[in-house]
Amino acid sequence: MLKHLPTEMRHDKRLTCKPDESLPLVHLAQKFLTTRWIKVLPAPLVLLFTFQTAYAQDPELKSTTSPVIRTQDTTIRKLLEDVQRITDNDKQNSTAIQALLQGKEIDNITKYELIKNNIINASETYYLLNKKIIDLKSRTTTNNLDVFITSLNNPESKALGFSLSDRIVELVEKIILKNKGDKGEKNSKIVESTKSIINSPIFQSFTSLTPPLAIANSVMNFLHSVSVNNKQINQKSLQDFEKELNKYVVYYTALNDANQKFEYGLNFNKDQLSLLQDNLFDHLSFTATSLKFPAPQKGNQGLSQTMNEYFFDFKKEKVVDYFAKLEEKYTKGKRIDYESLLRENSSLKEVNNQLEDLVLQTKRFENLYNEYFTLLDSYYTKVNNSLKIAQDNGLADKSIIDAKQAEFRNLKTEAVGEIQASINIRELYSNTEKIKYRYRIF
Repeated sequence: MLKHLPTEMRHDKRLTCKPDESLPLVHLAQKFLTTRWIKVLPAPLVLLFTFQTAYAQDPELKSTTSPVIRTQDTTIRKLLEDVQRITDNDKQNSTAIQALLQGKEIDNITKYELIKNNIINASETYYLLNKKIIDLKSRTTTNNLDVFITSLNNPESKALGFSLSDRIVELVEKIILKNKGDKGEKNSKIVESTKSIINSPIFQSFTSLTPPLAIANSVMNFLHSVSVNNKQINQKSLQDFEKELNKYVVYYTALNDANQKFEYGLNFNKDQLSLLQDNLFDHLSFTATSLKFPAPQKGNQGLSQTMNEYFFDFKKEKVVDYFAKLEEKYTKGKRIDYESLLRENSSLKEVNNQLEDLVLQTKRFENLYNEYFTLLDSYYTKVNNSLKIAQDNGLADKSIIDAKQAEFRNLKTEAVGEIQASINIRELYSNTEKIKYRYRIF
């Protein structure tokens, strides 16, 4: 039986050192009893009992009070917070609106000042561009340079130490008549007829382009026709004469080519300037009408004269006065109503936005101005080449050619300086730069 007892009892030992503590077997019986009792009680009752016991034993739980829920107070507080938030938003929106209104006013002032300054400066640009177009159209070269070229191209001139008229007569007597021009009636008639051709009024009226070439061609035709009935003039004599004459023809051909190309270039340049002036007239008419100025009228007189007369009325001072009166009209109290001014004078915006075309016209003039000097440079080179031909063909001494080239160089430099000073392209540049045409107003 003892083997069924707990080990402590078999060895006569207690579980604890306390004499009044129950033996393990007794604890076991108590455990079984408690378990059966809990199983009998309902679960909710057990939970309630457990909570009450914990509450009684825990001092912290005793001191805790249940929160009081006040639904009405919370709702009012939330409403007050919403009202405050709306009020703050209204203040922020009001500040933003005021800033926008102020910004809009500043924007209107900026727009107006830009338009005003652009149009005032443009009124000066119209005048300057027209003036310089007329000046450049009237240019060929300078008087001194014209005299120099005319002298070289004149068959009677001895600018290079010889006269073409005299040289042709000498060649006829020397090569065709074998120095027997004064012997025999036929020979005398040939010399007289040659001089008559050279002195023909038809050729004498040409002083700038082709008289030497026309004379040489006419003399050759005359000699060929005479040789048919005059056995003394053979083909070899004609060939020798033509060979010598061609030395002069080549020189005058080169000089004539230089003159013709320069004249053609000048005429083309003038045509382009006239077209530019027509465009300027149209642009000026649009601007003047938009500003309620009388528009320029084309009459029977030339466009240059029409434009010059119109600028007595349409000038910078009167445009400045126009804007002064406009500002006075829209002044309310001590402030100008820029918004109304711009709204009721919308044509000002359009004038401003069209100023880019005016600036492009000034640039077109600049191109034509530069082309003129390009033509002059090319002409200078070609004339010098013709003088070199005269030297190479033995028509004139090198010292004479060098002197003429130096004279021509000085005359060309003088002509360039005179034209540049007269037109003063920098004046147009400076005025055009004041037009802020890249800023369009809408």
